[in-house]
Amino acid sequence: MKQRVVITGIGIVSPLGLSTDTTWESLLAGISGVDYISSFDAEAFETRIAAEVKGFEPTDFLDRKEARRMDRFVQFAAVASQEAVARAGLTIKAEEAPRVSVMIGSGIGGLITLSQEFQVLSEKGPSKVSPFLIPMMLGDMASGRVSMMLGAKGPNFSAISSCSTGADTIGGAAEIILRGDADVAIAGGSEAAICPIGIAGFNACGALSRRNDEPQRASRPFDAGRDGFVMGEGAAILVLESLEHALARGAKPLAELAGYGATADAYHITQPAPEGEGGARAIRIALRKAGLAPEDIDYINAHGTSTPLNDKFETMAIKAVFGPRAYQTPISSTKSMTGHLLGAAGAVEAAICALAVSRGAIPPTINLDEPDPDCDLDYTPHTSRLGKIRAAISNSLGFGGHNTCLAFKSFVES
Repeated sequence: MKQRVVITGIGIVSPLGLSTDTTWESLLAGISGVDYISSFDAEAFETRIAAEVKGFEPTDFLDRKEARRMDRFVQFAAVASQEAVARAGLTIKAEEAPRVSVMIGSGIGGLITLSQEFQVLSEKGPSKVSPFLIPMMLGDMASGRVSMMLGAKGPNFSAISSCSTGADTIGGAAEIILRGDADVAIAGGSEAAICPIGIAGFNACGALSRRNDEPQRASRPFDAGRDGFVMGEGAAILVLESLEHALARGAKPLAELAGYGATADAYHITQPAPEGEGGARAIRIALRKAGLAPEDIDYINAHGTSTPLNDKFETMAIKAVFGPRAYQTPISSTKSMTGHLLGAAGAVEAAICALAVSRGAIPPTINLDEPDPDCDLDYTPHTSRLGKIRAAISNSLGFGGHNTCLAFKSFVES
């Protein structure tokens, strides 16, 4: 029999809530997590809005001393991992630890810590720089910290593929299980880059929305008035297991992760390839590996950043693969509510796809008031929908020309 990978636990920390259920309920209700930036004074910035994680106190979940030695992106990953493992009912015994992998990616890593310590260096000199700067800023430290926290001793590393990071990390973790190097993988992405240099940098390259007078309406994928993405932060973690392992311990799979496709545009550092050619290839690979045809897909979670070229070319990629079926397949961009979580986006959206399949609901695309004529598919505007979802895909695209697609199936044991 072909080895199968199932999802048994999900943990989410997002601008919509500090848990999976609160995030999911807010998504279905069409609530925006975007507001004015509260973590620093953004008055002088071109963009003064973001999708921040609200009410997050790390010491509510983590040891105070350890929390102080973690960058915010690591804290998010640790908390989301705790929830995912608890929801999976997973206990990592000493004899099983070498077969448990941890793979948690971050597109940017500890930018907040790095920027703060640059200020310390400038104002107080090199002797005052924190001895924890390096272990707090490293992009692999979420993966490393979580493995220590859980005692997981299997393969442990992190992918970096910009905004495809979370999806590539999950896909790579599944392949570790498929090739027999682990029975379980705790996998996902985490990001926390809402700080002065983060906002200024993305402003400088023209990526962010400047709709400062309407924060909740600023992220508007596929809408004719879109003017850039809204930066978000947070983390999502999936517990992946071989089906054999999950059933042996009595776990109830939420969904099956059935296919993973990844390609490169080899075209431009920030723009997708014309007509979404690379994205289309990634979708085809994921469908082929999953044994799915376009007519089997009942939901697409689009990358849908709310930037002019991304949304247009992603629409073209979907049409290239799905043909006439593209017009009959519900699509949504949940970035309309969460903002763009950069390296964590693909992980959050993978979690959303798994929840859509297991719970039979499709979140909406909010703020889609005036559809772009080039974006003429069914993007589930404004209101969520209920119904059976046999299979779903999640698209992720990243600066540098990365394209990733994950395919999910409703779990059937036989």
